[in-house]
Parts: sequence; C-alpha cells; structure tokens
Amino acid sequence: MSIPSQRLQAIDALRGLVILIMMVDHVRETFYLHHQVPDPMLISGTDESLFFSRILAHLCAPVFVVLTGLSAYLYQAKNNSIAMTRMFLLKRGLFLIFLELIVINFAWTGQFPPDVIYLQVIWAIGLSMVVLAGLIGFSQPLLWVISLSIIFGHNLLDQVSFQHLPIVQNIWFILHERGWIELGEHIRFRTSYPLLPWIGVITLGYCIGYTVFNSAQDIAKRNKILMGFGLSSICLFFILRTMNVYGDQAWSMMPTSLETIMSFMNLTKYPPSLLFILWNVGLGLILLVFIQKVENKNWIKPLIIFGSVPMFFYIVHLYVLKALYLLAIEVFGKTHGEYFGVDHVSSLWLISIMLSILLYPLMLKFSDFKHRNKHIRILKYL
Repeated sequence: MSIPSQRLQAIDALRGLVILIMMVDHVRETFYLHHQVPDPMLISGTDESLFFSRILAHLCAPVFVVLTGLSAYLYQAKNNSIAMTRMFLLKRGLFLIFLELIVINFAWTGQFPPDVIYLQVIWAIGLSMVVLAGLIGFSQPLLWVISLSIIFGHNLLDQVSFQHLPIVQNIWFILHERGWIELGEHIRFRTSYPLLPWIGVITLGYCIGYTVFNSAQDIAKRNKILMGFGLSSICLFFILRTMNVYGDQAWSMMPTSLETIMSFMNLTKYPPSLLFILWNVGLGLILLVFIQKVENKNWIKPLIIFGSVPMFFYIVHLYVLKALYLLAIEVFGKTHGEYFGVDHVSSLWLISIMLSILLYPLMLKFSDFKHRNKHIRILKYL
C-alpha cells in the first residue's frame, strides 16, 4: 500500500498547533489559579475571554488522541506488520504511563513522593495505546463498531455507580468517572482523565487512517474524505446540540446572546462527552485538511518542529512553568490569596507567546538530534 510522505508534515504541524494552544491552558493553570474553572464551566461567573480560551484548549486532547490512532495505522502501513505495530503501541503506551506517574506528576506537584498522583492526559493516551494494541488485529468493520459504540454510547453510562462495591468502583473511576482511588493510608490517585471515551477516539483515529491512507489515493481525494468526516462530525454536533436531549448537559437561553452562545458551547471534558468529541475531532480533521494545503510554506515550519517532538516539549514546558512560578513567588510573593497570579487573560496569552519563542530553538535542536539519531530507540517516544 502506498502512503504519501507528505502526510507526516501535516500531522506534525497540527500536533504542533495544538501543543501551543495547550501551553496557553497550562499557563492558565499556573498563573491563573485564583480564577479556576469547573467542568463544565459556570457561565455567570466566567469572564468571556477566559471561557473562550478554555474552549479553544478543549481542542488539544481529542486531536492528540485521534492523531495517535491515525499515526498507529501509518506506522503499521509503513512496516506492513500488525505485530510490530502492536509491540510499538504497547511499549510507547507503557512509557507514557511511566512518564505520567513519575516525571509529569512531579512537574505539576513539585512533591516526591507526591500526596496525590494525578492520572491525566498522558496517562489516558498511554493506556489507550495499550488497549489499541489489543484491538488492531480485529476487522475494520468491527473496529468502527467498537469506536462509534463507545463514542456515541458512553454517555448512557453517566448515572452508573458502584459505590457499594469499592473495588469495582475504583475500576469505574479509571474507565468513566472522575474520582479518588485510595490504596491504603498514603497512596491516592485522582482519575482526571477517565479512559473509556478516549479508547473510542484513538480507535476512531486508527479507522480513519485505514479508510483514508490505505491505498494510493491522490491528495485531493484524501482531503475530500477527511473534510467529509470533519464536516459530518460538526453538522451532527449542531443537530444533537440543538435538540438538547443527549450527549452533554443541557444548554439554555441566557440573558444575552453571547451568554447563550457560551451555554451552547459549554461542553463536558471529564470524561469527554459525545458532543465534546464530535465538535473537537471534527474541527481537528478540518484543520488537518487545511494544514495539508500549506504544509510546504515556510511559516508552517515552526509548527512542524514543535509537533515532531511532542513529549519532549510537553515535559520541558511543564518544568519551565514550574520554575517560573516558583521564581515569581520568590520575587513578588503571593498576589492573589494563596497564589501568585496575573490579572488578565491577555497576560496568559502574552506569556505563552513569549515561551513559544524562547523554547523554539531548543525544540529545533532536539528535533534535529532526534532525526540524526534514529538508532536511539527511546527518541522515537519523544
């Protein structure tokens, strides 16, 4: 089967774009803790600029996960081996879980051993890869059924609880409900990213890869199919959201038009609702089509560089943010109650832009090092 070489640049560029958007959200979680937002957000108590910055950041995890599934198929097609792909997914998935538990948790908490171990997005991606490793031998029709059944059906499980069965409840916290898992007196886990919906999304990415890249189709044909998937997802989102019956919490008419729009777009991320997935995966696929059209432009190169070293950037930027926060506390003290923080959302964007510029040379050097040292296996995971 023929896999066009250009596809990697577009995928890296899209991954780079959402990485930079993700950094804005992580800057918010570092320097705007005095204005924390619940999930979903409270319309009446959330500034519009903060609301839409947070909504934009919702794009990141779904795009990461769907591209992970898509890239898994491309790896399989390149090597023409399900066994090699299964082993790659298993090793990389376990490596990501290790990073989440040890390296990334320390970046967030600054504690070792930590009081709480947060099971967040890298954990969810890693464990989803492990699950996908066990699924890729199934037929494509069955994989489509598994993926779509999870994505469209998991909200039916929202009211399920196993509170009287502690062991089962802990498993349920990992699969579908945010919660606290306590092992003894000193070990506590917070399941920030329940796994089940992400299994549906990563499998969807793999199925899209098979459908779009499994033959020598020209770029125009591939883009037409991808655009069809993306637009269909967006249209279905608007239909279901307008019906206001299933797929997320209900929206309502608010005192102003802007607040009504905010209510309409106020989607649930933890775990990702059906409507959250439809909107963000659909938008991600549309962006992938547009990026493929401009992937050879010079101005897109920085996005490709950032996207070619996603885990390296993820770890570095978290430690840089932690260091900057500790420095700010040392220099300025606590400016908002228990926290140091900035006063405006615009400051979050300014900090993010400055950090992107400052970190780019390091990412460029590491990307070049990674490209020149492909024999170092661990670099494939960064």
